[in-house]
This record gives sequence, structure tokens and C-alpha cells, in this order.
Amino acid sequence: MPEKYDPNIHHRRSIRLPGYDYSQDGWYFITICTQNQKYMFGEIVKDQMRLNNAGSMVKTWWQKVTNKFPSTQTNEYVVMPNHFHRIINIVGAAPCGRPALGGHPDPDNTNNKLGQPYKVAPTLGNIVNWFKTMTTNQYIRGVKQNAWPPFHGKLWQRNYYEHIIRNEDELNHFRQYIADNPANWQIDNENPDATS
Repeated sequence: MPEKYDPNIHHRRSIRLPGYDYSQDGWYFITICTQNQKYMFGEIVKDQMRLNNAGSMVKTWWQKVTNKFPSTQTNEYVVMPNHFHRIINIVGAAPCGRPALGGHPDPDNTNNKLGQPYKVAPTLGNIVNWFKTMTTNQYIRGVKQNAWPPFHGKLWQRNYYEHIIRNEDELNHFRQYIADNPANWQIDNENPDATS
């Protein structure tokens, strides 16, 4: 019999900043983790990340983000055994409006008073969800065609961590954090076998 829903236990609290428009111009540091922190993408050897085929696939899909979302720029990133850090810049975000009668944006809402909101610019969530979907589908193909180790349930955790980068010092800090991540694996918070 399924466990009864208890809102004090089962409710997932949003970790997004309330009221913040995640489609607006800006730099973001993002981390997504595999489900149950399972090692899926390679291993750390002598302070260097050695990607397996699945890790290379994750890297390839991240490099396709700017093709799918032209209003973005990718920056530093690192694929780790069980998570992925990256910096992304959303640039040139178009304004929001409502679809006009012909289906084209109508920012002033002059032609359509009943239409649903129409968001031209992708949000950070749109980008992360697309990336998770593409990598999950490719991983499933790898399991079927190339005998990659299967995952139970989901490849990625449901949520992701983000930090809004507010200035050049923070940007440089996160770039350095990403560069140092493999060398710091033994003390990494995402490493279930961390020594401290």
C-alpha cells in the first residue's frame, strides 16, 4: 500500500528565488546531480576527470545548448562522476507578451485580450529541462545499444541548484571553482565518499 501523503514530509520546497525572472539577461552558475548521486559519467584519476562515453555525451549535449537557445552563451563547465557544473549567460532576452490573433507576439496585448502569456525568451528552467531530457534520452539509447550501466528511475535529480552571478568577482570565483572541482573531488559536497 502506498505511503499516505504527508505535506510536512513530501512537499518539495522550491529553491528558486521567489519573483525572480529567470529569462532576463544575466549569468548563472548551475549544478545538476544524478539521481541518488550515482556515479555515471566517469572517474577522477590523479585530480583529472576522465569521462566515460556517457560523460562525453553529457558534454556534447551541453555544447548544443546555444544552438537550441540562441539567446544564451555557455561559459566554463565540468562534467563530474555524478554531477555537472556550468556557467551560462542569458543574453538579448526578448520581451514577454501575449500571442496575437495570428500567433505572433503582441507585447502591448492590443489584438488579443484573452490569449495566454507568451514568453519569447527561454527561462533557465526551460534550458535545464531541455538538457536533462536530451541527455536522458541519449543515455537510454546508450543502455540499449552500447550496454551502458542502466539507471533506476531517473538519470538526474528532479531539481537543480542555481546561483545568480551578480558581479565579476562572483563570476571569477565560480570559474575557478569549476576549474578546481576535479582536484577537490575528495572533499566535494557532491561526493558521497568525500573524506571531509
